[in-house]
Amino acid sequence: MPRYTDDSKERARDAVDMVALVSARTELRRAGANRFTGLCPFHEERTPSFGIDPVKKVYHCFGCGASGDVFSFVMETEGADFTGALELVADRAGVTLEPVVDDPQAEARRRTRDRLMELLDRAAGFYERFFWESPEAAAARDYLAGRGLSEEVLRQFRVGYAPSAWDKLFTRSRSAGFSDEELHGAGLAQRSRQRDAIYDRFRARIMFPLADRRGRVVGFGARALRDNQPPKYLNSPDGPVYHKGRQLFGLHLARAAAAKEGAAIVVEGYTDVLALHQAGLPNTVGLMGTALTEDQISELSQLAPRIELALDADAAGEEAMVRAAALARGRRLELRVVPLEPGADPADIVARDGTDEIARRVRESVPFARFRVTRILELAQLDSGDGRDRALAGVRSALAAQPEGVEREELVRQVASRLGLSEKLMASLVLDVPGAGRGVGSGGARRTPAGPAPGGSEPRLALDSHERTERTFLALCIALPEAARDALRKLSLDEHFTNATARRAAAHLGKHLTAPLEGLPPDDDELAKLMAELTVRAGREPADPATLEVQLQQLELNRLDRRVAAARAAGSADVDEHATARSTVKDRFNDAMDRAMDVVPTPPQE
Repeated sequence: MPRYTDDSKERARDAVDMVALVSARTELRRAGANRFTGLCPFHEERTPSFGIDPVKKVYHCFGCGASGDVFSFVMETEGADFTGALELVADRAGVTLEPVVDDPQAEARRRTRDRLMELLDRAAGFYERFFWESPEAAAARDYLAGRGLSEEVLRQFRVGYAPSAWDKLFTRSRSAGFSDEELHGAGLAQRSRQRDAIYDRFRARIMFPLADRRGRVVGFGARALRDNQPPKYLNSPDGPVYHKGRQLFGLHLARAAAAKEGAAIVVEGYTDVLALHQAGLPNTVGLMGTALTEDQISELSQLAPRIELALDADAAGEEAMVRAAALARGRRLELRVVPLEPGADPADIVARDGTDEIARRVRESVPFARFRVTRILELAQLDSGDGRDRALAGVRSALAAQPEGVEREELVRQVASRLGLSEKLMASLVLDVPGAGRGVGSGGARRTPAGPAPGGSEPRLALDSHERTERTFLALCIALPEAARDALRKLSLDEHFTNATARRAAAHLGKHLTAPLEGLPPDDDELAKLMAELTVRAGREPADPATLEVQLQQLELNRLDRRVAAARAAGSADVDEHATARSTVKDRFNDAMDRAMDVVPTPPQE
């Protein structure tokens, strides 16, 4: 992995537009000369507690505590390491990074990779020009036009055509100074088995450039036009820069849209991706087949929290969905299935029924568990005991992967009715499956396991936004005991704290601010664990009185939100009074955020 000079890093940091970078993940509004605010992209919230300073290029969330600079923001949102984040920022800002040369072998590998990627980019340009300018490519142009694809989307994806001659690309590349070894390493040429000769790998095929997340060409997918030209699809071979199992077609063009939408649409083929982008669904990526891999699921989980599977309604497509669910198990990834009738792919639907129809189907996608249960029951032979047993085995596995909640209860009732079982028995059978309720592609706002707790205890549940605020406030109280005394006196334990353990922690801190681990009740393990956590967090929080004031006002906003909701539910006339009070507190919250943003530190880089 390359290392880059400090000067390169600073030039990339200086050049990037922080507002544009963050706006791809959350909507921002100006809240001062050097401050923008919005909903935090790292946790769910209704009241904006996230702010950026576009001059200092830093961000901080006063709800969950997330803080950093442009590079850490890209690391968190893109799932990249520091080097990858730096490269993405530099690409966006148009800055050329200068590598640090300290390992001759690593430098040689970098130079080799750069040469291969230059060759691949030149090849993409050659194929693209040939597609638009050559009479030989007329059939390819007609085929894609017949599928309803416009020139605009074809140029956006750099679609090309490989000439039928054996050595067109090979000859041009050699003339440009590239060696046989480089052509072979880039997957653009191969050797003859009969004689010692090298020739173009791709001939008489529509060429779809395959790019990495930065938009750099790393390989090609090629489609044959003639029936007597096997295989129908031919990909670049795995090599120094291309790895099929890691690739998602259109990833670089879908990233920003998927981030804004909070969802990525997954289809199988190249033309499916192009058709959906053209139809106004630019958050679409392609699998280039149905063999979904762990690396692709990992890439998808970094792209968006919700995945809409729009795969062909055949055995292979269904198998891919089942595999996706298995690979998604344990990840915070919501899987949904877009309904497609057998024999129709997304591109066909767009061409036949128009863009509104495919958009409607995406909106009406169903949770994977519902899709799977419905399919098992549709195909089962329920008129025999053996058929019902097989159906029961299948639906138990599908239901066990669904977290507890309304959706699973409805599915349990549906299955129990179809199989002639009592709901109680069906529910018990589901819970008896190992791993039941741990969540496969559950997503949403449900509280799901957030990893193992210290000491090997049971996984702790993810906190909701109010509980995160309460804990952040209490940690700051420990970090700032003098300022905290007055802050704690302003709060009502019953009204400002929704979590019982946090309520007990606040009461304890009222008497033990300078020694929070002393005087703990011997029989309250939950309080002891929370106080230990808060003490550790106190050393990491941005400990400034202005930040404590932000958290104090956030607690008051949360309290008033609950009062407004309760008044509305009861039909009370107090709604306007609580809403007015909330508006006043919101002004105090904004003032506190302005003061706090002035003291957010610039984080270390590596």
